[in-house]
Amino acid sequence: MTELPLIGEAVAVAAEPRLAGAKIGVVTFPGTLDDRDASRAVRLAGGTPVELWHGDSELGDVDAVILPGGFSYGDYLRAGAIARFAPLMSKIIDAANSDAKLPVLGICNGFQLLTESHLLPGSMIKNDHLKFICRDQVLRVENNSTYWTGDYAAGQEITVPLKNQDGQYIADEKTLDALESEGRVVFRYVGFNPNGSRRDIAGISNAAGNVVGLMPHPEHAVEVGFGPESLDGIGGSDTEGLGLFTSVLNKIVGAN
Repeated sequence: MTELPLIGEAVAVAAEPRLAGAKIGVVTFPGTLDDRDASRAVRLAGGTPVELWHGDSELGDVDAVILPGGFSYGDYLRAGAIARFAPLMSKIIDAANSDAKLPVLGICNGFQLLTESHLLPGSMIKNDHLKFICRDQVLRVENNSTYWTGDYAAGQEITVPLKNQDGQYIADEKTLDALESEGRVVFRYVGFNPNGSRRDIAGISNAAGNVVGLMPHPEHAVEVGFGPESLDGIGGSDTEGLGLFTSVLNKIVGAN
């Protein structure tokens, strides 16, 4: 895929050559919107994005996978419910649960897909106010020991865009208690809970920390001039989402 800078030569960081060998697969389903944004984030972080199609029968030699945001299969039946049965998903589920522990990141619709495929517990339902919401959102990094958060400090607050209609995370009390006690709440909303998610949870991980899902969109906060810095008074930086992508790249090359 060939990409041109959106504005001049604007880039977020100087990519480190040692990361370029890491290949991050980005899956496109019918209705996916943010696959190109996720690929761009991988490239800006220094890695090599690899296009994957939901109907593919093999993952290839990718080192990690991103399930991007959008409306897979039009969100028919329920967000992520049909995409969960795409041919490539069985390969991703097997690889994520294998001894190799393939790193998988689900963003928004990707997070919904991770719960539908039971790689992560709980479910996503409509926002408690029953409206689509789009805003810059402050998150606190609760766990920086996952494959996708190693470049953040524990307790660090970051601001990234959020846009969803089915973003309310729910689970039974036993599951929520387990997530809290096992340190699997990775991101939590700060200052404002935009969708009624239980215990202000914005993102969680599996027990091994290789699978992470979150509703807000870090791939939209990776480049100066295009992130949250700004207009609504929330603050933050344009590039605070980049850490998820550099984290997994550093993990792959053994720097984390």
